[in-house]
Amino acid sequence: MKRLKKNPDSGRRTQSNPDGDSYNVLRDPDWTCGFNSMRLMGTLVVFLMVVSVLFSVSAVLKDPPSDSILDSKEATDFQVKAEKVLDSAEESFHSVKVPKDELSGGLIAAGFDEKSCLSRYQSASYRKKVLHRPSSYLISRLRRYEALHKRCGPYTDSYNKTVEQLKSGHRPASSHCNYLVWISFSGLGNRILTLCSAFLYALLTDRVLLVDPGVDMVDLFCEPFPEVSWFLPTDFPLKSQFDSFSQESPHCYGKLLKNSTSNNSKGLMSQSFVYLHLVHDYDDHDKLFFCDEDQTFLHKVPWLIMKTDNYFVPSLFLIPSFEKELGNLFPKKETVFHFLGRYLLHPTNPVWGLITRYYNAYLAKADERVGIQIRVFDTGTGPFQHVLDQILSCTMKENLLPEIDRLLPMTSQSGTHISKAVLITSLGSGYFEKVRDMYWEYPTVTGEIIGVYQPSHEEYQQTEKQMHNQKAWAEMYLLSLTEVLVTSSWSTFGYVAQGLGGLKPWILYKPENRTAPDPPCRQAMSMEPCFHAPPFYDCKAKRGTDTGALVPHVTHCEDMSWGLKLVDI
Repeated sequence: MKRLKKNPDSGRRTQSNPDGDSYNVLRDPDWTCGFNSMRLMGTLVVFLMVVSVLFSVSAVLKDPPSDSILDSKEATDFQVKAEKVLDSAEESFHSVKVPKDELSGGLIAAGFDEKSCLSRYQSASYRKKVLHRPSSYLISRLRRYEALHKRCGPYTDSYNKTVEQLKSGHRPASSHCNYLVWISFSGLGNRILTLCSAFLYALLTDRVLLVDPGVDMVDLFCEPFPEVSWFLPTDFPLKSQFDSFSQESPHCYGKLLKNSTSNNSKGLMSQSFVYLHLVHDYDDHDKLFFCDEDQTFLHKVPWLIMKTDNYFVPSLFLIPSFEKELGNLFPKKETVFHFLGRYLLHPTNPVWGLITRYYNAYLAKADERVGIQIRVFDTGTGPFQHVLDQILSCTMKENLLPEIDRLLPMTSQSGTHISKAVLITSLGSGYFEKVRDMYWEYPTVTGEIIGVYQPSHEEYQQTEKQMHNQKAWAEMYLLSLTEVLVTSSWSTFGYVAQGLGGLKPWILYKPENRTAPDPPCRQAMSMEPCFHAPPFYDCKAKRGTDTGALVPHVTHCEDMSWGLKLVDI
């Protein structure tokens, strides 16, 4: 193919011939107009092709030759072919790539180092169709929080200044940065739920959340905020007191209220920090944390230190001063943990390796994934027959798993069979073995192919063991990647899985007297976790009340009659 040369007389290029040398113009390295001219010429070519093909289609359809009349089907086929030609030509000049929802609908800020936390961007490819989208207001508030965290986070000038004031024991006259310190406490499921609760409270009160690393938080979770860590520095002056903080601590808010009178109220107002005891054994004074009047006072304290094992989000929705902001953040009430969990909780690379290796090996190829989370509160050595009976009764009555045919040695059905991967998580292996053997020894009445898997069986809870908690976190996450979920009553392990997955699980009722309940389970009203130990107090009336009957979107839990959870109305 000839290369076009410059015309020495005019300083201009020779014109390309109409038979195809125009493509050489695009490739000529001497043409200094560059990429913009290339795009212009490409666009011109596409335009000419469009005009040409449309003209041909129009001519054929409007004035077909008498000896070869096109019927409507032929005309349609011709038009489809023409559109394919145009699409192909367009793609040759413009590479169109549809981006994956790597940033969870805008929840996650761009700009992280992908290799440092692979799960942050890869998790989107392991989840099915996104059913819930965060509000634009939530996204904007998260970006605003990130700016606050960058300005006030660990070892910034503002942080250093505020820490020095904390060391002095005096409350500063004013502070541009206020903090909420979350103490690592209780089992992993509880820690995950309380961490999201604490972050929401920090978001509502314009505080910077600092996370006590404990013994394994750094091994389990990536940094969720850009540039500045969320982990509390090891030299934080109050860190050595964390284990001793209790309701009897002099800085405990409940105790301060008990000792507060009109004569010593100035002592309450001069606190440089306040300890919030929101553990399940908290008393009526501690529970005043959930009253507007008390929030007004706490807003002025620069440092709040929180210890809790409760998902206390539902009671935040009962505080009038937070009502409007929460409505803007979460138009759908049942998405609170779903969005906050996906925003904050990214497995570290070692945990992500556990998740992806198992998923790809055992779950990825199935047509459907069913998760069954088993938590047994009975004492003694399992597996217990009544628990197995309850699991099978629930999954088969609700058509989550097929029944087996004990009379036929093999299925007589032919054709392509649906495959289901059943992921069982339990401290023991007994239930997994019995369900696996059942579907191995007998065919299903529907012809479905059932594979049953269990990643680990640690036998007993080992809260302080690093690999134990890494496996637990991996299994919660794997359960969240299923399409159908069955969980156990009262289990925060199951709450985490359902919330991250955006699932409304079938909840197994808690057995009584070692008897399988009837009915065995029911589907959850929402994917939100349950607040196990809420206050029953009307702050305005200053008397006891049923806090599950105050507003339509805060009601009692399916698995714990006195608990509270968020629902959509």
